[in-house]
Amino acid sequence: MKPKRLVVIGTSAGGLDALTRLIATLPADFPAPLFVVQHMAASNTGEVLVRALKNAGELNCKEPRNGEIFSAGNIYIAPPDHHMLIAKGRIIISKGARENRSRPAIDPLFRSAAVAYGAKVIGVLLTGYLDDGTSGLLAIQRCGGMCVVQTPEDAAYPDMPQNALNNLTPEHCVPVDSMGELLSRIVLLPVAKSPPVPDDIASEAIIAERVVSDLAAVGKLGAQVPFNCPDCGGVLWQMTQGKLVRYRCHTGHAFTASVLLAEQTKHIEETLWVALRMFEERKNLLHTMADPKSRAYNASAAERSKESQVHIERIRSILLTRVKPMAQPPSVRPPKPKARRMVPSNQ
Repeated sequence: MKPKRLVVIGTSAGGLDALTRLIATLPADFPAPLFVVQHMAASNTGEVLVRALKNAGELNCKEPRNGEIFSAGNIYIAPPDHHMLIAKGRIIISKGARENRSRPAIDPLFRSAAVAYGAKVIGVLLTGYLDDGTSGLLAIQRCGGMCVVQTPEDAAYPDMPQNALNNLTPEHCVPVDSMGELLSRIVLLPVAKSPPVPDDIASEAIIAERVVSDLAAVGKLGAQVPFNCPDCGGVLWQMTQGKLVRYRCHTGHAFTASVLLAEQTKHIEETLWVALRMFEERKNLLHTMADPKSRAYNASAAERSKESQVHIERIRSILLTRVKPMAQPPSVRPPKPKARRMVPSNQ
């Protein structure tokens, strides 16, 4: 029997606790498949998450194979260093370009589900840094699906839920401990007719599935901008979805504005540290050459060594007072969520 609905879940920092709390509240006969993207490093293993979710509740949990047919009552976890996408009746495991610095990333999963299943999709966004998942939730809504967001006050790291709330109005905004009961009810609701899939969402889903894209395809999504992809150095195109600004290169990398800024800042700091090391090496060499007893003696070496020290102090000053606080995403220090009228559960 084909499932009536699909549930896609995205989370990042703090996700293990949030996911186990959510899964613990779902019944053994939950009538829909659940697809989970948890941000994790490529060197990680998904076994820890699979085991934790198996132990948390009564549903089966696994890492799927590419092309695997999915079914209700199962939890499918995106493998480390791979995107998990959804096609009609099957799962696609892809080594496509990173989105928002992540692989697996949340947006590709949400977007592919929206394209394949439209109004049947329920998107759930939980705790995490920055704003992966916001674009995916917008795609789900535009394709007729339903969105559920964890209340920022309930999240260990409120950035992802708060950024979603800043850019869309979800059908439900609830604490994670209330989500199991909520999902158990809304998966049984009648499914409305899905609207046509917008061209831009379909194009991005194709790019993620095929792994490669082309200039013509990306050019239709937005306007070219005068800065480069921090991952591959390619030209970026700017895309706008309501208040959300995103960037994509023709090789497939994609970033929200805040993620792109964090990535650029990281590269600036890395470059400055290399420059600092090179100036210090240069100063040390010049100091050696300034010794009259050295066979490499150079009369101007002492003065040039002093000039190098000036540059060293300038770079150190930048690293210590300006760039270093920005090198981590701003959300590493979670801001106190602003007071906000919660969107009530309307079912």
